[in-house]
Amino acid sequence: MFRHQGKSRTLKHNLRIATILSFVAGIVNVTGFLAFKQLTTNVTGHFALFINDVSTFEFWKGTIYFLYILSFLFGSFTSSFLIEKFKKNKKLNVFVLPTIIECLIFIVIGILSNFIALKSPDLIVCLLLFAMGLQNSFVTKISNAVVRTTHLTGLFTDLGIDISQLFFPKIYLNRVALKANIKLRTYIILFFFAGGLTGGFFYSKVDLKLNTLIIAAVILLLSLFYDDFRYKLIKVRRKFSQRKDRIIR
Repeated sequence: MFRHQGKSRTLKHNLRIATILSFVAGIVNVTGFLAFKQLTTNVTGHFALFINDVSTFEFWKGTIYFLYILSFLFGSFTSSFLIEKFKKNKKLNVFVLPTIIECLIFIVIGILSNFIALKSPDLIVCLLLFAMGLQNSFVTKISNAVVRTTHLTGLFTDLGIDISQLFFPKIYLNRVALKANIKLRTYIILFFFAGGLTGGFFYSKVDLKLNTLIIAAVILLLSLFYDDFRYKLIKVRRKFSQRKDRIIR
C-alpha cells in the first residue's frame, strides 16, 4: 500500500491508501473547521480570501491567508524533499517519514489542547495545513498523481469527465481502466465524507474537541503498522517458497 510505486501499483493498492488517507483528511477537515472556522485541508478558499483582502488594500489582514497557503506549500515541499532525499535507501520506506510527521502534528495538537489554552489558533491552522500538504504530496508521488485525498474539487471534475466518457464506448475503448478510475474517485469522495461525519461526531457529540485529531493519527499509524507487517509476511513467504523449491530440486 505504501511501498508499491509506479507501474507496480494496482487499483487495489490505490484503493487502500486512498480510502485511509481520504478518511483521515475528512476528519481533519471537519475538526479544523469546527475548532477554528477555517478550512484545514486545502487552500482554494484561503487564496480567494487573500485576493479579496489585497483587492481592498487590506494587506495586513490578508497576510494570515497567505501564511495558510505557504504552510500547505511548505508541507508539500517537505514531504517531497524527504522522499527524494532518502529514496535511494532500499531499507527505508521513505513514505513513512512524512506520515510519521503528520501523525506527530495531530497527536501534539490533541494532547496540548487538554493542558493549555490554545491562544494562537492561526498557528494550529497552519500546522494542520502543513500536515495536509505533507499528505497530499506523498500520496501524489506514490500513486503517480492518480490519488488525491485532501480536497474534492478536482475529484468531482475528473469523476464527471469519466462518467461522461462511459457514453462514448467507440471512442474510449479501455472500459476497464475507465471504470477503475470511477471506482477510485467514488471511494475517495465517500470516505472523505465518512471521515467528516466521524470527525464531527467525535468532536461535537463525544466532545473530544481537538483530541479527535488523535483518532486520525491512530488510523495512520495502524495503517503503517499493517503495511509493514504485511510486507514482512510476504518476504517470509517468498523465502520459505524459495527454500522449498530448492529442496524439491
